[in-house]
Amino acid sequence: MRAEPEEAHRWLEQLLGDWHVRTAGSDGEPDGSGPWTEHVRSLEGLWIVCEGQGTMPGGSFGQTLMTLGFNPQTKRYVGTWVGSMMSHMWIYDGELDADGTSLSLYCEGPDFENPGRTMRYRDVITLAGPSRRLLTAQAQTADGNWKDLMTAEYLRRD
Repeated sequence: MRAEPEEAHRWLEQLLGDWHVRTAGSDGEPDGSGPWTEHVRSLEGLWIVCEGQGTMPGGSFGQTLMTLGFNPQTKRYVGTWVGSMMSHMWIYDGELDADGTSLSLYCEGPDFENPGRTMRYRDVITLAGPSRRLLTAQAQTADGNWKDLMTAEYLRRD
């Protein structure tokens, strides 16, 4: 039996297309990376695949690959993220906010300040119109609050 896209899958279609990407650190200042681009395509309306590439801080080339979909059984968004700059595969589990403009994707990964330990992270994709979106990467602090690590602005390419 073939799976059919649901309304929740259609939310992801807003991310389809080609994008210019600019990144900044937690202070809002450019992080030293060069130009990035991302191409987002659909797999029959059930999954999207986001393929990014560009110049990392320090000048080396980097590539990223994100998959996102929706699990009708759990009513949660699911996905993965990998990048050429690290060996960890991030496994996402997330939800839309009440007004449907932001998708919060939760995951667990290495604590970069304490080797051998893990911590909780959250990537928040916020739609800011048909041609602009933001991705804010956050880490959960010991008191349960979320601390911004970096922000990426995506502008639709013509």
